[in-house]
Amino acid sequence: MLRRFWKPAVLVGAASFGTYKLWRNGEAKTTAFEKLQLSAETPVGIPVPPALNIPSRSEQIERLKDATKKWDILVIGGGATGSGVALDAASRGLSVALVEKDDFSSGTSSKSTKLIHGGVRYLEKAILNLDREQYNMVIEALSERSTLLKLAPHLAYELPIMLPVYNWYQLPYFFAGVKMYDLFAGKQAIQSSYILSKRKTLEIFPHLKQDELKGAIVYYDGAHNDARMNVSVALTAASEGAAIANHVEVAGLIKEVDPATKTSKIIGARLRDTISGESWDLHTTVVVNATGPFSDTIRKMDDPSIKSIVCPSSGVHITLPDYYSPRNMGLLDPSTSDGRVIFFLPWENSTIAGTTDIPTTVSHNPKPSEAEIRFILKEISNYLSPDIKVRRGDVLAAWSGIRPLVLNPSKNATQELARNHIVHVSDSGLVTVAGGKWTTFRKMAFDTVEEVISQFKLKPKNACKTESLPLVGAHNYTPTINIQLIQQYGFETVVADHLAHAYGDRAKIIADMAEPTGQRWPAVGKRLSPAFPYIEAEVRYAVRHEMACTAVDVIARRLSIAFLNANAALDCVPRVIEIMAEELKWDKKKISQEMDDAHTFLQTMGLLDVKGHNFTSHQLVKFRNQFDGFDANNDGSISFEEFRTAIRNQNIMIAEEDLKQVFGTWDTDASGTLEFSEYVQLLGAIKEGRFVQLQALTQSEGLKTERSGGGV
Repeated sequence: MLRRFWKPAVLVGAASFGTYKLWRNGEAKTTAFEKLQLSAETPVGIPVPPALNIPSRSEQIERLKDATKKWDILVIGGGATGSGVALDAASRGLSVALVEKDDFSSGTSSKSTKLIHGGVRYLEKAILNLDREQYNMVIEALSERSTLLKLAPHLAYELPIMLPVYNWYQLPYFFAGVKMYDLFAGKQAIQSSYILSKRKTLEIFPHLKQDELKGAIVYYDGAHNDARMNVSVALTAASEGAAIANHVEVAGLIKEVDPATKTSKIIGARLRDTISGESWDLHTTVVVNATGPFSDTIRKMDDPSIKSIVCPSSGVHITLPDYYSPRNMGLLDPSTSDGRVIFFLPWENSTIAGTTDIPTTVSHNPKPSEAEIRFILKEISNYLSPDIKVRRGDVLAAWSGIRPLVLNPSKNATQELARNHIVHVSDSGLVTVAGGKWTTFRKMAFDTVEEVISQFKLKPKNACKTESLPLVGAHNYTPTINIQLIQQYGFETVVADHLAHAYGDRAKIIADMAEPTGQRWPAVGKRLSPAFPYIEAEVRYAVRHEMACTAVDVIARRLSIAFLNANAALDCVPRVIEIMAEELKWDKKKISQEMDDAHTFLQTMGLLDVKGHNFTSHQLVKFRNQFDGFDANNDGSISFEEFRTAIRNQNIMIAEEDLKQVFGTWDTDASGTLEFSEYVQLLGAIKEGRFVQLQALTQSEGLKTERSGGGV
């Protein structure tokens, strides 16, 4: 009985102190990063990045192929965790090799919510359920949040996040929660949370639904460019001496019988370069499996009889235009219609929203379902003003990341999911690290290397130093690099801002590579797309200095354009490939393959699969516009009645039976409705000369529909 009442009492009591004052005077605070920008003196000249001596990919491959060398550690997986393990071990003086089957951050690590956070919802569970494990996980994540903000200040930044309050009872409850969040962060807290009045809330976030709005609570977390952060961790590992290579897969594990124990032990792996097709053996003392959702694939290379431990969950995010959110304020819906949490965040001058949490199967480049996209849009609409129509056509990109929840194989008596990460050593010596979250990758790596050193008696030259080791780009970074790029090179402001925050002190290298535009202003920096700040020199830099091997490596992991606008990314692909072909000496066959691969990848990022009909991005935008106009009840599909009404409204004359035949032909799943993909296939058939009565649908003029948001 006592337990039943003490928790609400603590929460309400913790919220009472200072609530009234903050309610009256709450306003957006200046972040520590912004204060640094305001107070920092402008240095003379752009800081010169240190010479990191990172070998090229071809040089890294040659190191890995050295048959005379036995490595201390081979890391399989180039995501955040694997790259973190390589960095930790290499910085201790151990000899480290890392291979990644695809590209650094090609999986879950580039498809996160882009937050560096302790986890407000985990803290709530820890308190309400008296769960010490959840509490420890939050404390650890809050500490790692602070560390990552310091190690890569160009990529990571503070972000205030708003919790709208629509019921008075939520005010003390929410405020108590975020104040505890501040308290548990201790000296590593970012800034103090505060309360906003209704007027202040709407000044900052005028899109919010006003009815019943009482105000809002604002707390602070961190955010980052996850893909570039991952690439930076991998490159930092290389600068510390690790031999790293993307597009190198493990074809099998090499074992031998230990004479002392008569048991089979892993002594290496068979590697294959997926670019060249070459294969070779690599010998090592330890193999670390850091492959996230694919952990069981490597574990079953070791022992085909073991049970799977990964319980994959799909997390879908969508990208919307920037006008959907304030520039410097996120929003958290702590309880959606089905009990999940939705974030609504400004990111890279766009708005991202997500995530879902649905059991799935492990696959490479999973595709988001239309149902998940619609769910996110529906939840967003619940918070926005009724005069703002949340449209499917405003979705610029959509992606699905697989969160690798895991069972702990060391705990045979339970089937509960591990709350945090696990480090497991098999009988043959395979070390698997799995679970956890992006924010805690450094701690996961530390725990893994500590276990490896202990179990395999390795002799590091020094203790772990990753807590204070700046990542690539951070060494000589200053908040005024963007201004110097403008003044000394003649970049546009938006381009200079992007280069400074994406590359830190390495921006100078790109600036030196940038070509003149041929215009009076901007003087340098040819853009890949007029709508985005990415310039052609970044493609060359990615190939020469960041091991980019494919067009997808560039548009998805070196630049972020695939995550911001799938159509715009597709439009950039030909020029990206043209530049890469110059750098890498591609022939026509390779160029054609790269075009196909990029198109296939972008279909997993929300781009419609209409490859066979050769529709342009502009036409697809128009067709999405049409479809949304026909979709009278905004449920993501059009019924026969909606289709017939739309056709009649276009003054298209076609017999009822013929119209039914057309509709039935392209209702491929016999659901009685057309999805957008089916609708475009219909338009493709019309373009090819079928159903001539409906040719007006593929014309660009005279359509009585709303304008689209330019999405997919």
